[in-house]
Amino acid sequence: MGVQERRKRERSETRDKILDAARELFVTEGYDGVSMRRVAEKIEYSPTAIYVHFANKEELFLELCHSDYHRLAESFVKLAQIPDPVEKLRQIGRAYIEFGLKNPNHYRMMFMTAHPHLPGMVEEEMGKGNPEEDAYEFLRMTVEEAMRAGAFRDDLTDADMIAQTLWAASHGVVSLQIAKCDDNWVPWCPVERRTDVMLDGMLSGLLKRER
Repeated sequence: MGVQERRKRERSETRDKILDAARELFVTEGYDGVSMRRVAEKIEYSPTAIYVHFANKEELFLELCHSDYHRLAESFVKLAQIPDPVEKLRQIGRAYIEFGLKNPNHYRMMFMTAHPHLPGMVEEEMGKGNPEEDAYEFLRMTVEEAMRAGAFRDDLTDADMIAQTLWAASHGVVSLQIAKCDDNWVPWCPVERRTDVMLDGMLSGLLKRER
């Protein structure tokens, strides 16, 4: 490996280290409780080294949002080829829960931590409306596809309502598992089984009976 390639790799590794530390701090201490100096202390770097990669805390936070939400959306893209929209919804739910369980710190920051309103979080920059970058839009479009196929009950005509209901149910599985997985007070059933029962139950309640 040449000198330039090694430096590039080291820079990338340092950047990832900064992002991982910042993500954990934003989750545990909140946006207002985190400073660039605090991030530097956590990974035992000088604040100057942090500023080489990120101009300020806002830029650091926005980079985390962009990368984490894009990563979630990427996990959905491969599901686009599933022809049956109802089965696609079921697989979206599974993929969402799998993402959250495999990346608990990412998930906590994305969906269990309050976000500040920053100038860089405009819709265009965050990929809103593009199903390849916006996981919610992918979910919503799949719901609309199922609606056009006549899959849902006749009284369910709001794609956002259906999408958000399915999202809320999936979020419940992930957040409960992350927050309480070590709590022996409850005789927890396997999370894979809870996932399947939740998805089957939710879809059964939303779909027409003949399905």
